[in-house]
Amino acid sequence: MQTNFTEEQLKDPGTQRANQILRSCVHCGFCTATCPTYQVLGDELDSPRGRIYQIKDMLENERVPDPKTVKHIDRCLSCLACMTTCPSGVHYMHLVDHAREYIETNYKRPLGDRLLRWLLARILPYPGRFRLALLGAKIGRPFRRFIPDARLRAMLEMAPKVIPPVSRNDDPQTFAAEGQRRMRVALMTGCAQKALNTDINDATIRLLRRLGCEVVVARAAGCCGALTHHMGKTSESHATAAKNIRAWVAEMEGEGLDAVVINTSGCGTTVKDYGHMFRNEPLAHEAAQVANIAMDISEVLARLDMPEGAEKALRVAYHAACSLQHGQQIKTHPKDLLKRAGFEVVEPADSHLCCGSAGTYNLLQPEISGQLKIRKIRTLEAKTPDVIATGNIGCMMQIGSGTDVPVVHTVELLDWATGGPKPCAMTGYAP
Repeated sequence: MQTNFTEEQLKDPGTQRANQILRSCVHCGFCTATCPTYQVLGDELDSPRGRIYQIKDMLENERVPDPKTVKHIDRCLSCLACMTTCPSGVHYMHLVDHAREYIETNYKRPLGDRLLRWLLARILPYPGRFRLALLGAKIGRPFRRFIPDARLRAMLEMAPKVIPPVSRNDDPQTFAAEGQRRMRVALMTGCAQKALNTDINDATIRLLRRLGCEVVVARAAGCCGALTHHMGKTSESHATAAKNIRAWVAEMEGEGLDAVVINTSGCGTTVKDYGHMFRNEPLAHEAAQVANIAMDISEVLARLDMPEGAEKALRVAYHAACSLQHGQQIKTHPKDLLKRAGFEVVEPADSHLCCGSAGTYNLLQPEISGQLKIRKIRTLEAKTPDVIATGNIGCMMQIGSGTDVPVVHTVELLDWATGGPKPCAMTGYAP
């Protein structure tokens, strides 16, 4: 794609990177075949190619974003299926993230939108605040039909039936390896996950220790910054990310770390991109260090050579989270691990398509998100599974809100198969 940025414009690092990405696009349109929003809406402007044209025009002309452009960019899930499909290597993630930052800086949203985004940025990354918000949502849920705004209704509906108690495993501490120590790793405990489902971190710690890992929950580490980063709130996202970088580098320079382990794939995609995010900031070197050892839990378990388990009479439908299969290009590890543990693993049709969760997308774009959720659940249930497994808390909440099939994190099944407790979501299942 030909671009016409001026030399002055290209002095800005974000614009310079956007220019590189835009020039790599050859207009082929392969991306439209795997774009969920294009499939649902059928509008070229809601395809990656269409959004690329809009972003190019907006940035080149340095124009104030208009509502139409903002609407179509807001509708992007950032599922990154287009990056998996693209034969030219267009790094759409960096491009759309820069566009969102530009919009956040140069566009004044309607008051309701500004308030909602401000609220999400002030609540979701903070587990204590999020717990209080979930409690309020549970109280208000019976009255949701009286609320005209679909986005506010979606916020009420996201509250789980049971809000788990705080897990003290999420406090800063070190868990010794069982037997000979094979690795020393830091576990990113996250933010929203600590409020929505504490079983995931608990299972991760048990499993890693059982396989010879010393597990560190670093002091001052917390939200990865993904939620605010994808809303274009760069200063907020970098502030929280910087805390993680400093916390993990302190461990690296102390007793050392073999990996930063992440069991929420949406967070993992962001942490692995810290080197790019901080490339022009004082923490550039440290950010790159962290990004270089960041690993999804499935990558670590694959390295640890998890023992084989006896065959189990349990059919697991594996849902591949977009941030894992497209953002991190991890496609086989979770399935291979589940099979090794003795589970029968099946995959739904169109497994490359998003479930519609996508961070805050199901709250900001509930109609499109709802259509994608119905489609995903239909394809999963068609496999008649006993349980659905995935590697991202957002997907778990999204899918779990529309099916009676138990939905668990992959690591919960692997923990159970190697001596841990049965996942709470499966208490009604008799093996």
